[in-house]
Amino acid sequence: MSNAFNPALVPPGVSGVGGPASVGVRTQPVRPSVQGPQGPSFSDVFKDTAGTTPVSFSKHALQRLERRNLTVDNAVMQRLNDGVDRAAGKGARDAVVLVDETAFVVSVTNRTVVTAVGKDQMKDHVFTNIDSAVIA
Repeated sequence: MSNAFNPALVPPGVSGVGGPASVGVRTQPVRPSVQGPQGPSFSDVFKDTAGTTPVSFSKHALQRLERRNLTVDNAVMQRLNDGVDRAAGKGARDAVVLVDETAFVVSVTNRTVVTAVGKDQMKDHVFTNIDSAVIA
């Protein structure tokens, strides 16, 4: 076996590739100047924009709420907004958000309630053109 110097066996950051005498002398590895990311992180921007627009109601949904004697108070609105936020976080486009005994069909992308159905009207009711359901 020969004591010949093999430069392929020299680990990175070791200076001097002239022979076995120079092996073991480490220098600081040369690294290019890398700047850190500029501005806020994606998660900070997402937190700032998520849920900033409250859910609105279409004219049709308002008519259904009135006709079916369904009330929407602040607690229901908060749960509805939270449900829409969760659906949006999963990539939903159209969802049924169930809050207590009321089902809200929501266009998640527009953050608009399309219609609302109470417990009394849910029997034999079929929800179509939805891709998600949320229990809020």
